[in-house]
Amino acid sequence: MTFRWKLLIGAAAITMASALSAQAQTVLKWAHVYETSEPFHTESVWAAGEIAKRTNNRYKIDVYPASQLGKEADINQGLKLGTVDMIISGSSFAARDYKPIGVTYFPYIFRDPAHLLAYTKSDVFKRLTKGYEDKTGNIITAVSYYGTRHTTSNKPITKCADMAGLKMRVPDVPAYLAMPRACGANTTPIAFAEVYLALQNGTVDAQENPLTTIEAKKFYEVQKNIVLSGHIVDHLNTVVSKTRWASLSEEDRKIFREVMLEAAARTTKIIADRETALVEDFKKRGLNVVEVDKADFEKTVLEKVAFEDFGYEKADWEAIRAIK
Repeated sequence: MTFRWKLLIGAAAITMASALSAQAQTVLKWAHVYETSEPFHTESVWAAGEIAKRTNNRYKIDVYPASQLGKEADINQGLKLGTVDMIISGSSFAARDYKPIGVTYFPYIFRDPAHLLAYTKSDVFKRLTKGYEDKTGNIITAVSYYGTRHTTSNKPITKCADMAGLKMRVPDVPAYLAMPRACGANTTPIAFAEVYLALQNGTVDAQENPLTTIEAKKFYEVQKNIVLSGHIVDHLNTVVSKTRWASLSEEDRKIFREVMLEAAARTTKIIADRETALVEDFKKRGLNVVEVDKADFEKTVLEKVAFEDFGYEKADWEAIRAIK
């Protein structure tokens, strides 16, 4: 066989191997609603590359940020329809399929981010997650810390009663409304994109969001009081669809879960570090950063809000509160 023929046969073999490799590669869609600058996106991209690496490129995961494949309700529906393979989404959406899992949004259920992370390793977390998975078939592989929700306002607030009569923008999620309404605020569901303008022109007097969002959306430009109400320690779930999970081998499931847990831990650290820095940054910018009497807020919420109103179980709340 001539050298030229050897070269041609070798080239053909490489081409054929590449074609077979491309054919064997499975392309997956990972969707979320967050911006490309946020760790929920950057660490998902890292995870996509890491899964490709650890599976010898048998999986190519394309990450779709910023609601490219639809709003949060749409991508949750996409898990059922097969239009997405995995998503990052809050438990308020998981609770639409299985109400008890939403108990994590009950105001002041978590003391701090460390308590939330301890919950994700607990028996009650396993039980609530299993309830959601049994109902939907979808699998929650990891939990990321999203941030602790605080309040910005036109006036200082130190106790629950200070909110009486306050016009406050709150997302239209039942559990998010619990604390402001218990304290006597008049809640208004304004689209997120319109909140800055609503605060600026006085349509509302206050809003609530994590410090990272308050900074990113520049709410501090139109509200001079950062009230550390800390009413919800928020989180996001990484969820894989029923059909996609069923298609994975046990070995691949282990890889997906491990990588997604690593990505969630990386995200959590970035968010926690940013929050710590932002308290000082806001003070340096001349904003009035106010500590509140959390015990007063919590007492009022427990007196005025019933777990049953949301489909939550008091026993779950008690179990989570007891976690050290």
